[in-house]
Amino acid sequence: MTGAEAFAVEKLRFDEKGLIPVIVQDAGSKTVLTLAYMNEESLQKSLATKETWFWSRSRQQLWHKGETSGHTQRIVSMRYDCDGDALVVMVEPNGPACHTGAYSCFTQEALTDADDEPVQVDRFAILGELEELIAAREAERPEGSYTTYLFEKGVDKILKKVGEEAAEVIIAAKNRSREELRYEASDLIFHLMVLLREQKLPLEEVLTELQRRR
Repeated sequence: MTGAEAFAVEKLRFDEKGLIPVIVQDAGSKTVLTLAYMNEESLQKSLATKETWFWSRSRQQLWHKGETSGHTQRIVSMRYDCDGDALVVMVEPNGPACHTGAYSCFTQEALTDADDEPVQVDRFAILGELEELIAAREAERPEGSYTTYLFEKGVDKILKKVGEEAAEVIIAAKNRSREELRYEASDLIFHLMVLLREQKLPLEEVLTELQRRR
């Protein structure tokens, strides 16, 4: 469901205050950015502008995300649950989602099973973690971060680094050096993922394309 014409607002169940909870998620990294609320007016504005509008329960007024900070959220898709009483909005964030300046509002850990051995380890989980980290760096732009430097320099710098690292991979392979190839291949994958983020192309879409070709 990606357009106002396809969205049946009458199928939604607003609470007694006329509100519905909204989970906002980064369309690229799949990170949950925030939990907010919409009323029917803010929902209609979100559908019309393709940017998130919410109802502030503390201020009792509509607010356009990024209106003052510039950290807007372009809506990619919107879905409601089986009961019609909650929404998930996938967005392309233009900066941090949290008022603290953090990429996501969900940064505090309440429960973890870190001490337990996982039943099965996902060999490629690091790619998802790296994609989320790169997304956070793009949003927060922490000073001194190399990833911040790449995003601030722009696409030409990122493309140059991708080219340089690809050449380094070729040299390492010609040298028949496993250690050198491992190191350079890691650099290439990192810079390629930075490029994907800059171009707003989720890694998931690349993996889907590979799956299609299989």
